[in-house]
Amino acid sequence: MKVQFIKTMGGEELAILPKKEYERLAGLAADEDVGARRLVSEARAQLAAGREILLPKAVVDRLASGENPIRVLREWRGLTQASTAASPVAPVSTIAAVSRRSASPMESSARSSARRSK
Repeated sequence: MKVQFIKTMGGEELAILPKKEYERLAGLAADEDVGARRLVSEARAQLAAGREILLPKAVVDRLASGENPIRVLREWRGLTQASTAASPVAPVSTIAAVSRRSASPMESSARSSARRSK
């Protein structure tokens, strides 16, 4: 592809490229816009249906920094280990162990299931 660069009298740099290349790039940009619109539309539908949630930036930052996801989300929701454990999900000891990272949710769940089946 042959691209020519010129400078306007105002100092702005412009790229001149063949029309076919321009049309190809414009088509790619249009396809990308269509894809982005589809993703946004799907995300909005998921949010409206309650299948997705939006997390505040502070929560995302804590998760990205490697903090324990259960603790971060529990604290964001204003829950204690006891109130989380009061739900049918897991007992307090499991929530505490997973929050401290001394156990994984899968290990704790397997142990709880084994105890209940005895």
